[in-house]
Amino acid sequence: MMSSAATTPEFNRGPQPDFDKFAPSRSYNQARKYKDLAMRVLIYIAFLIALIPLVSVLWTCLAEGYKRLDGYFLSHNMVNVIGGMYPYGGIFHAIIGTVEITLGAMVISIPIGLMCAVYLVEYAQKGALSSTISLLVDVMSGIPSIVAGLFAFSLFNIIVGPGTVNGFVGSVALSLLMIPTVVKTSEEMLKIVPNDLRECSYALGVTKQRTITKIVLRTALPGIVSGIILAIARVIGETAPLLIASGFIANTNFNLFSGRMTTLPVYVYNEYSQGLATCSAAALKLNPPCLPGIRMERAWAAALVLILIVLVLNIIGRIVAKVFSIEGTQK
Repeated sequence: MMSSAATTPEFNRGPQPDFDKFAPSRSYNQARKYKDLAMRVLIYIAFLIALIPLVSVLWTCLAEGYKRLDGYFLSHNMVNVIGGMYPYGGIFHAIIGTVEITLGAMVISIPIGLMCAVYLVEYAQKGALSSTISLLVDVMSGIPSIVAGLFAFSLFNIIVGPGTVNGFVGSVALSLLMIPTVVKTSEEMLKIVPNDLRECSYALGVTKQRTITKIVLRTALPGIVSGIILAIARVIGETAPLLIASGFIANTNFNLFSGRMTTLPVYVYNEYSQGLATCSAAALKLNPPCLPGIRMERAWAAALVLILIVLVLNIIGRIVAKVFSIEGTQK
C-alpha cells in the first residue's frame, strides 16, 4: 500500500522552470514600443503621401470642371459649335459613346475572362494547355493600348472592309485590354474559395457544374465584381485605341455597329489639344460672349463626368455583389 507522503503534490510535481528568467526586461519592452511607434508613423506618412496625388487630381477636376458642368453641357453635343462662340456645346454624344462602347467591351470580355478563370482553377490539371493560357494572359496584360486599337481596326478592315470604324470596333479593342484583368482577378478569387465547400457539395451528390455555379462563383462573387470594376476603370479612360477604332464625331450616334462614336477620353483629348479659342474684340462683347478658354472648361468638365461615371459603376458593382452574394440571398 502506497504511503500518503508519496501521493502528495510535492512528490508528484517535477522540477518547475523559473519563468522570471525569460521575462523581457523593461528596456527591451520600451525599445519595442519605440519601434512600434516609429513603424506606425512611417505607415501613416506613406498613406498620406499616397493620398496626395489622388486628392490633388480629384480637387483639380472639381475646381476646374464645375464651371462648365450644367444641364446644357450634359444634354447637348458639338454640332454647329465653332471656336469659343455660342452655342458652347456639350458632351451628350460622348457620354452615349462611352457607355455603349464600355458596355460592349463588358459583354465580350466578362464571359470570356470568367470562363477562362473557371477553367484554369476548376478543370485544368497544370498541363501544357493551362500553362500556355496563363502565359498568354500575362502577355496580353502588357500589350500597349494602341496596339489593341490597331489590331481591332485591322481585324475589321479584313473581315468587313477597308475603312471600318465604329463603336463596336472600339469595344473589341477595349475587350482585349479587359480580358487579362478579368481573368487574373477572377482566378485569384476562385483560388481562395475553400476546397471544403467543394468537397461537401460533391459528398451530397451535387454535380461539378452546379457546384461551380451555385457555390464557388457565389462565394467568390464580391471579389470577381471588384476585379470587373477594376477592369472597367482600366479601359474606360483609354484614348489611343478609340481614336483609331471608333474615331471622333460631333453629333450623337446611338448605333454601336454603324458610324463613328465619340467617348469622353477622346473628347477631352480633342478639346485640350486644340488649345485656346481665338476671339476678336467684337466677339468678346457679344451676348453671350466668345470664350477663349471654353475648350479647357469643356475638357475639365468632361473629365469630371468621367470620374463620376466610374464612381457610379463602383457603387452599382458593390450593390450587385452584395445582393447576389451568399449573405445577400439568405436575407
